[in-house]
Amino acid sequence: MNEQDQLMQSSFQTRQDHWGKLVSYFCITVIGLLVISIIYFIAARGLNMFIKDGVSLKDFLTGMTWDPTVTDAHGKPEVGAWPMIFTSFAVTILATLVATPLALAVAIFMTELAPKKAASFMQSVIELLVGIPSVVYGFVGLVVVVPFIRHLFGGTGSGILAAVTVLFVMVLPTITSMSIDSLKNVPKNYREASIALGATLWQTIYKVILRSAIPGILTAVIFGMARAFGEALAVQMVIGNAPLMPENLISPASTLTSTLTVGIGNTVMGTLPNDSLWSLALVLMLMSLAFNLLVKLVNKKGVSRNA
Repeated sequence: MNEQDQLMQSSFQTRQDHWGKLVSYFCITVIGLLVISIIYFIAARGLNMFIKDGVSLKDFLTGMTWDPTVTDAHGKPEVGAWPMIFTSFAVTILATLVATPLALAVAIFMTELAPKKAASFMQSVIELLVGIPSVVYGFVGLVVVVPFIRHLFGGTGSGILAAVTVLFVMVLPTITSMSIDSLKNVPKNYREASIALGATLWQTIYKVILRSAIPGILTAVIFGMARAFGEALAVQMVIGNAPLMPENLISPASTLTSTLTVGIGNTVMGTLPNDSLWSLALVLMLMSLAFNLLVKLVNKKGVSRNA
């Protein structure tokens, strides 16, 4: 082989680059097809109740009674999902409202105030909380939280308050760890410039660091809400699983996920009770897509703000 042919022949690094691109494109295609298949599968089954069974979307979203095995006086199935939708949003919002201030306080302390050893210890605790399975949180809530609420307020102890307490502990490490990353990503010269202008440490934290990290903190809060909204097992163990509109924070209730996990094994594929559960799954999927869209919008505004 002459020198010209050697120059025209692709090198080993070039072949590696081509193979790397092929593998990457293949993986991206597989993931894309998988996501599309999941969305199509859930949407097709979730719409069966409205197309095949003739249930009104309005009745499904605003109805107050959930019992797909029976019909009302007009012969319509009792598939009102509003109590579960309301409860899902209630426990998600309340848990996030309780967890966010504490998560921010911990994140500020770890990034701006704590010594390295204390920050390292707290980081280990946060990672430990992230790694605990949901069933453990649910079991602790069932053994500790529910009896405590029953002793303090009466009733069964199960309800929104118990679910919020468990979800608060579950979403706290998620919001905290992502908030820490957001605070650490604030450029160091922002802090130095603020101190050089005569601002105190707390003024720098409040007026410079937190404001610069707002997009990342909002992303952390949205991810925490997404986890709380989609949590099934832990909530199912402490909320009471009664598909009724909750009268107060300690009355038994049910979320979309708890209704799904309780009922999916007791229905026959293709029947109205099964189709109604798939419709609940469709609502959950749409909410997950909405949370992801919110994250993208927040990040986009954050990028345009910093540009």
